This record gives sequence, C-alpha cells and structure tokens, in this order.
Amino acid sequence: MRGAALRVTRPRVAVLSAVHDHPHAETESIISVVREDLGEVSHQAVYDVLRALTAAGLVRRIQPAGSVARYEARVGDNHHHVVCRSCGAIADVDGAVGPAPCLTAADDAGYRIDEAEVIYWGRCPLC
Repeated sequence: MRGAALRVTRPRVAVLSAVHDHPHAETESIISVVREDLGEVSHQAVYDVLRALTAAGLVRRIQPAGSVARYEARVGDNHHHVVCRSCGAIADVDGAVGPAPCLTAADDAGYRIDEAEVIYWGRCPLC
C-alpha cells in the first residue's frame, strides 16, 4: 500500500487480504470476511477502502452484465474472465497468446488504449 501512496490501516489491510483470499467476491462477502477479522466495520468503510484500493491499482473491479460488482487482486496483466450462465461462477482466463486481432481496435478514436476487457460466457463444469 505504501508503494501506491496509501496509508496502511487495519481496514485497508483487512479488505485487501479478503480480496486476495476470495477472488471475484462481491462487496457483501468482503464485508463479512472483514468483520470476521476486525469485528464491527461499516459498509461505507469497506466501500471507501475498495474504492481507494481500486483507484490505486491494487484491486480490480469487474462487473459482468447482470451481476453486482466484484473485486480481485490480480491486476495489471489484462487477463479476462469466463462466467457461468447458470450459477454465475467466475474464473480467470489468460489473454490470447500471439497476435490477438479481436483485442486491437480497428479505430482507436484518438484514445490511447491500455486495456481490453473480454468476458466469455458459458456453463461451468459443475453445471
């Protein structure tokens, strides 16, 4: 956190730890894990910490269509996700190896693109 210019606090450490231990967890699950660790902590405090960690690049927020926001600690590698249409399970999928024309915009509209977001949909092995 110090490397990201964030003050190290117990709530921030607890939230970051919860995100590391529970990839793709939604906010309510993170709040439950943090409360097991710290005792009482407000919803707003966890939301504020998630926002700060996301802004600092320590956490990534994803929100597949039809889902609540979820958080993960795997950042900076432009990986993608696969989502089960039946149960909503989410798994990481590494980006395409080699030339990946579907990830290169035909026209960047003047933007300096630094990330592409791809979500694959299907049914997980358990469904």
